Amino acid sequence: MEQTLTRAPESEELFSVVTLGHVDHGKSTVIGRLLSDAGALPEGRLEAIRENCRRNSKPFEYAFLLDALHNEQDQGITIDTARCFFRSEKRRYLIMDAPGHIEFLKNMVTGASRAEAALMVIDASRGVEENTRRHGYFLSMLGIRQAAVLVNKMDLAAWDEQVFLAIRREFSDFLQKVGITPTAFIPVSGREGDNIVAPSARMPWYTGPTVLEQMDAFVPLPTPSKLALRLPVQGVYKFTGQGDERRIIAGTVEAGSLRAGDEIVFYPSGKRTRVATLERFAAPVPESFTAGEAAGFTMTEQIFVRRGEVVCHPGEGAPQVGVRLQANVFWLGKQPLRPERAYILKCGTARAEARVESVLRVVNASSLDVTERTAVEKYEAAELTLRLERPMAFDTTDQGCDATRRFVLVDDYEISGGGIITRFLPARDYDERNIRWSASALTAGERQRLTGSPGLVVWMTGLSGSGKTTIAQEAERQLLSRGVRAYLLDGDKLRRGLCADLGFSDADRAENIRRAAHVAALFADAGLVVLCTFISPFAAGRAEARRIADGRFWEVYVKASLAVCRERDPKGLYAKALRGELLSFTGIDSPYEVPADPDQVLDTEHSSEMDCVQALVDAIQGRLEGAVS
Repeated sequence: MEQTLTRAPESEELFSVVTLGHVDHGKSTVIGRLLSDAGALPEGRLEAIRENCRRNSKPFEYAFLLDALHNEQDQGITIDTARCFFRSEKRRYLIMDAPGHIEFLKNMVTGASRAEAALMVIDASRGVEENTRRHGYFLSMLGIRQAAVLVNKMDLAAWDEQVFLAIRREFSDFLQKVGITPTAFIPVSGREGDNIVAPSARMPWYTGPTVLEQMDAFVPLPTPSKLALRLPVQGVYKFTGQGDERRIIAGTVEAGSLRAGDEIVFYPSGKRTRVATLERFAAPVPESFTAGEAAGFTMTEQIFVRRGEVVCHPGEGAPQVGVRLQANVFWLGKQPLRPERAYILKCGTARAEARVESVLRVVNASSLDVTERTAVEKYEAAELTLRLERPMAFDTTDQGCDATRRFVLVDDYEISGGGIITRFLPARDYDERNIRWSASALTAGERQRLTGSPGLVVWMTGLSGSGKTTIAQEAERQLLSRGVRAYLLDGDKLRRGLCADLGFSDADRAENIRRAAHVAALFADAGLVVLCTFISPFAAGRAEARRIADGRFWEVYVKASLAVCRERDPKGLYAKALRGELLSFTGIDSPYEVPADPDQVLDTEHSSEMDCVQALVDAIQGRLEGAVS
């Protein structure tokens, strides 16, 4: 439900505030009174609701200004997240009235997740209740740090200062534990209007701000348009009528801005191109799309992208890309959240199957008691690690925008939990306590005796065109002819299958090398000499491959200068890169880190191909013989 009350100019930034509180503590009444006393209601709206109450023999309540759904007025509770707009003398507001009943916490998640500040309402006659604490904890999980607490219904507490002070002490202590320091505690009466817009004469002991003054004092967060570009791809559309060959990428700009001519990169694939044109259906095309706007654009290079990719500007703060993440999750599912069960994680427009890898701790959102167990029950919060079935682009609490760091978990076709990503975890960062390894039937020594070979990973690194694959092909042939079981593993073989989901971003290159190293190590376990011909431009990636090979690693630097490699250019790749047709190409617009201390150097610039092959084969045989002896 969306209610437009008083609209400021569309160009003016919105400040979003969510109201939270236990059922019947008076949230909707407070906001209804605020709108009425601030003069934000359309003419005749208040009188119309009063007349409707009179005709139906119901007492008038200011909450009815927001609770416009029939069943809400009947039951006296807010079921959905009502949204209304109004403006003070200072700025334009979006106020979201989130449900307070425990069964409607799922809707509250939706409302609170978009807020810059919160108004938490507590009934002075009932005090701090379970959902009050639960909502406070949830604000902390979502990273909402600006909050004012409104102690409502002071008229029912006889305007007693001691009642107000007792509630302030109790709830301040609780919020302190979850990392929230309220900007103000305000004693109010929504029904009577005290301290809502005007100071109360019935509470002279209170000298702080009114609700409206406190709202105007909240500090706006950085506007999404000033953040790094984040545009989750919603769909790719192609119109073939009348010879129209455009492929239009569509989505909503969640942060930053986009213009024609911008260089862009898609995550998690890492594919790069430029924006050719901006597109908008049945409307004038703007000079740029900014945060909050639905956007369409075409590309200068017709690369394949899919729903769930995130459009970013290179060099502007890239999102994290991976399959493991740490998150704070609030669980609302009918069944407990368990590691053995598969869920669907939705973040932005991306979705992937997710499993709980480990539950770090479970927190009772009301008492803040911490327990260590493997399942998360309904209405509990937890810190946990998740593993996705495929790489996804996301941000964490210290970077990016809400759309790419907040997510929901779907269980059996229902949204059953929500959370915020706190940390990116490398794929190799396993918690050994939560993994059960199966003991192999063969020891390494037994396997070597049976195969007659210890196995070896020969890691050949160098620029494209340096001669890695040519040398490896002939070395494979010679080793096999001498009775040495050898196999050539190159990038083309892996990118057609195991690594088909990866692009050429730095993160994807690192993941490609990690996977290649694990495959090579398995081949070496089987007693093979694996000739790996990967550019592997980064020293960290090669060091990781050496670690994975676990003592069976031979690093070979196939050396040739960039000028010589560009002159050879057997596949025409350098020419394409120099024309801008290939982006992130090693040696052109992506660096190559020369090995500092390789096990062997093959200088193809000054030695013949066959000399290099012979040197490599001799070195491999010498290494194998030394290992056997």
